[in-house]
Amino acid sequence: MVFFGEGVWPESKSFSDEGYGPIPSRWRGSCSRDVGGVVCNRKLIGAKFFNKGYLAFIGVALNNTFKTVRDHEGHGSHTLSTAGGNFVPGASIFGHANGTAKGGSPRARVAAYKVCWPPLVGGNECFDADIIAAFDAAISDGVDVLSVSLGGNPSEFFEDGISIGAFHAVKKDISVVSSAGNSGPDPGTVSNVSPWMFTVGASTLDREFVSYVQLGNNKQLKGASLSSVAMSSRTFYPLISGDKAKAADALAEDAILCQPETIDPKKAKGKILVCVRGISGRTGKGKQALLAGAVGMILVNDRKSGNEVIADPHLLPATHINFTDGNTLFAYINSTRNPTAYITPVETKFGLKPAPVMAAFSSRGPSLIEPSILKPDITAPGVSVLAAFTEFVGPTEDESDNRYDAVLFTIRNFNVMSSCFRIRDDTGNPMLDSSNKRATPFAYGSGHVRPNRAMDPGLVYDLTVNDYLNFLCARGYNQNLLSLFSVKPYACPKSYGVMDLNYPSISVSQLNGSMTVSRTVKNVGSARSTYKARVRSPAGVTVSVKPSTLKFEKIGEVKKFEVKFVLNKSNAKSEDYVFGELLWSDGSHYVRSPIVVKHK
Repeated sequence: MVFFGEGVWPESKSFSDEGYGPIPSRWRGSCSRDVGGVVCNRKLIGAKFFNKGYLAFIGVALNNTFKTVRDHEGHGSHTLSTAGGNFVPGASIFGHANGTAKGGSPRARVAAYKVCWPPLVGGNECFDADIIAAFDAAISDGVDVLSVSLGGNPSEFFEDGISIGAFHAVKKDISVVSSAGNSGPDPGTVSNVSPWMFTVGASTLDREFVSYVQLGNNKQLKGASLSSVAMSSRTFYPLISGDKAKAADALAEDAILCQPETIDPKKAKGKILVCVRGISGRTGKGKQALLAGAVGMILVNDRKSGNEVIADPHLLPATHINFTDGNTLFAYINSTRNPTAYITPVETKFGLKPAPVMAAFSSRGPSLIEPSILKPDITAPGVSVLAAFTEFVGPTEDESDNRYDAVLFTIRNFNVMSSCFRIRDDTGNPMLDSSNKRATPFAYGSGHVRPNRAMDPGLVYDLTVNDYLNFLCARGYNQNLLSLFSVKPYACPKSYGVMDLNYPSISVSQLNGSMTVSRTVKNVGSARSTYKARVRSPAGVTVSVKPSTLKFEKIGEVKKFEVKFVLNKSNAKSEDYVFGELLWSDGSHYVRSPIVVKHK
């Protein structure tokens, strides 16, 4: 596996090569000459940095910080170890989440290709020139899987360096996995929407890090935290909200968010400061509380964030509560002259129900570039994941956070790679969004990862490079644009539509009356098997499958079927997407395709 991102902290135990044999001879990669002292081994078998695009944009010479693969901010090490980190017994963060840490593929060989650097004006930190150069290197080096935990605003395929580079990797039979992005929960925010990339959203685990708020009126509110310090036992402190503690020249709407220089220390000192989520970072709000002399902080979700609470390594006693409990908290503060509270120490708890739940930050579909391709493809654990970190900064990445000597692992929230899926939580009910509403395929794609099921899928939807080129032709790409993806001139078929792509999901964005879509599946399960179709039609749409039974006589046999959509205009709402599913089963395999429909 090769990972594009912010680099690696090679000394982490997640990248130990204990128990590994010689590096496979087919690997042609290497470690760059590195001023940061990055050394490879039989686990971390490659490390390179790519910065010419970044340097060209700046136009000035930079120091040695830009000549190393070493991870200076933590995200690169974290994503790399989450997907491919070795077994690490006794891992924890501040004494919590004790156990053995491991990646999704702990015995995989890994390599880190650094393509992202400190952000410039406008937020630019990963440049297409560097990303494409990294793709070229990875292809030449003989990688099997590429993980690209990067992404920006959705853009047309020919304008997207990740999309172009990924296409050339796929041509060499390299799987490319990418993040859906962190711009949720608004619709249409998903990035990395090319059909040749596997795009992954983020959802929760059944583990939580709990810290309660005990109110002076005996009510208790459940929160999440990884604060490394705790309050004096059972001592209640005065409560004050950010707007009530605002500095004289600050706006109340900024102070309630605990923005920098908006809190008056004379008002906040010795109290628990209440801050609302939004604009600035969560741990950054904790820093503002600490600077103002507060003894603790309660972070309250805004309406948009709903019930999603995140355990952060705050610099002071702090906890994060949901929107509903936040309303309870503010009602208490406003109902009494002297509100008080106590924040309990952090506890690790397992068996959380319901789980998984979609993360609010995970970017959502539909794809703004091509809505006939459902993105993300799946979702995987991406909230409060314990994995490797850098020792260059503390877990909040703030200059004042000097806990790096004690933190070799940390909890992060992000999107990672995996495959195969489910759409129900551990209570047996449909997966939920962070708002407690039923989640849709625009959040989770085909569902939450179930990697063991991927070893025996039964049926697969095959796609070739020519299929992808035909898809681009159907989108009106001329030879000039196609040349970005195909070195040789490509003859576009006379009749091919974007709906003809053999994608494992079916998304109809403009249903007017009726439409028929064809798909083919290959048998990779039992040689002799019979699959029967079951359909859950979207509201207001009738869906039928022909044939409804597929009989296979051998492994590798391919069968074609058609799915017909008929709009029931009396029940249709043109402004809404509606969802359903097609399920093929032989009694032991269950091959599910989500269905998404919107009509004109």
